[in-house]
Amino acid sequence: MQRRTFLSLAGLAASRRVFSQNPQPPNIVLALCDDLGAGDLGCTGHPFIRTPNLDRFAAEGIRFTQFYAAAPVCSPSRAGLLTGRTPNRCGIYDWISAGGTVHLRDSETTLPALLRERGYATCLSGKWHLNGIEEVEGPGSPSRHGFDHWFATQNNAAPSHENPENFYRNGRPAGQLKGYSADLVVEEAVRWLGAVPRERPFFLYVAFHEPHEPVASAPDLVDLYPRAKKRGEALYYANVTQIDRAFGRLMAALEERGARENTLVLFSSDNGPEWLDRYPAAWRSHGTAGLLRSQKLSLYEGGIRVPGLLRWPARVRPHQIVQTPACLLDVLPTVCDITGAPRPKRPLDGESLAPLLGSPAWQRSRPLHWHYFNTIDPPRAALRQGDWKILGIGEDSGERKPGGGFRPEQLPRVKDVPLKRFELYNLRQDPREQRNLWDVESERARLLAQRLVEIDSEVRREAPAW
Repeated sequence: MQRRTFLSLAGLAASRRVFSQNPQPPNIVLALCDDLGAGDLGCTGHPFIRTPNLDRFAAEGIRFTQFYAAAPVCSPSRAGLLTGRTPNRCGIYDWISAGGTVHLRDSETTLPALLRERGYATCLSGKWHLNGIEEVEGPGSPSRHGFDHWFATQNNAAPSHENPENFYRNGRPAGQLKGYSADLVVEEAVRWLGAVPRERPFFLYVAFHEPHEPVASAPDLVDLYPRAKKRGEALYYANVTQIDRAFGRLMAALEERGARENTLVLFSSDNGPEWLDRYPAAWRSHGTAGLLRSQKLSLYEGGIRVPGLLRWPARVRPHQIVQTPACLLDVLPTVCDITGAPRPKRPLDGESLAPLLGSPAWQRSRPLHWHYFNTIDPPRAALRQGDWKILGIGEDSGERKPGGGFRPEQLPRVKDVPLKRFELYNLRQDPREQRNLWDVESERARLLAQRLVEIDSEVRREAPAW
């Protein structure tokens, strides 16, 4: 057994013993944004966007410098978050359109379902996007995946994120609402939290619609950015500040409940930032991946690397900056380990971060990997092991429909077309992925390509054919 693997397993065993001795199981809060870029927060380097609550939150725990989404687009990434499985295993190959029949299958075991069996109260407030049903109820609904209470939209809030009309509460229309989506989903979460007995542990998933288009921002927040070069830029910056303000209210509610110390809170995003003007309504999409290459719909770093902030005062020291790569796929195994919930008896692609919460020196023992067909750039599969990242390109790259959503006629290509060409990057030396080392590091490239093909083939075999 390799030394790194042995140390990782030893650390995991020790962490399980420590967490299992905790007489009071931790509460879990997941706050997920939509299309928030890795460079869109003050604490991640944005020169203008004001995020005081998130900046303070980052200082109170861990800020991951290399945190990843499960996919470069929304529905797949959300499936990965809740299952711990790369989304192609679940049959969620792309974003799910309204009326689409693709959904998160009942056969998938989700984190809220596991925690509900452990006695947790469970709630979703915000964007679901794991079925195509306007009412959200039905196949793939939150009710079938472990949520006691949910207040959600199928996809984006409509007709705008201001005064939306398409929210459903436990399968019933919520009617026209007044306010902005970020505020509304936090208000619902806080109301629900107030009804949960204080002695009962809870799992709360707050899925913000912001800053996905169509961006709608409160005027008082837009006024914070008089020096923005364009109206769309000011609206976008204000939209991120809108998330920050709502998130601050959510954290205040935990404080008022006396739940701050023993609540693990993770803040992140489903994928990288949208491309400015990729479609007519995207004129406000001024998000940034910082210096990283590419954006949403891409397997280059800018499409999959996202903010990752974690706080758990009872167990995690403040002011930590962690370089170890981590991913939304890691959430399920991590939470299982710290709560004592059993892991699903099926392949998981995430790795428990429980050892890292007590020891920042911990390193991954398994590679991270991603699989997505409708990429905006040629690569359609990627693997990261240590500092090295390899991307695989299929021979049918021209038949992709970036941002087009999954179409059944694509399935033979999704499942059968092999990876033929590869690119290799050292992310420590070249985080912007500018220098392809395929011809320079030939032996390393060959071994990593072989590993990527093996994993990609195994994932394709499990991927359902709808």
